[in-house]
Amino acid sequence: MGKGMSLQAMELVAERFRVLSEPNRLRLLNLLREGEMSVTELTLACQASQPNVSKHLKLLTDSGILRRDQRGNTVYYSIIDDHIFKLCDLVCDSLGERLKAKAELFATV
Repeated sequence: MGKGMSLQAMELVAERFRVLSEPNRLRLLNLLREGEMSVTELTLACQASQPNVSKHLKLLTDSGILRRDQRGNTVYYSIIDDHIFKLCDLVCDSLGERLKAKAELFATV
């Protein structure tokens, strides 16, 4: 983040992190990383209720991360902001490094 970032910009960044702070939403994003899926497919893959999955999909769509495409009676979702995966990969890499360092520390004790 830049030094001169406005409060409004910081609030937008905080909102994006808030959207990504829920494990079920991360799971949905991970499933959609492979490509478009229907609500039914996502519900089965997550082993969650359809209303719960739909709630998370709506939030991800409203935040500009997902696209919603209705074809007949079926609704499909896909990723429209690929930057999300770069951010998730950075966080996962950082956590992996921290866990590796902790494991090495305990291995020497």
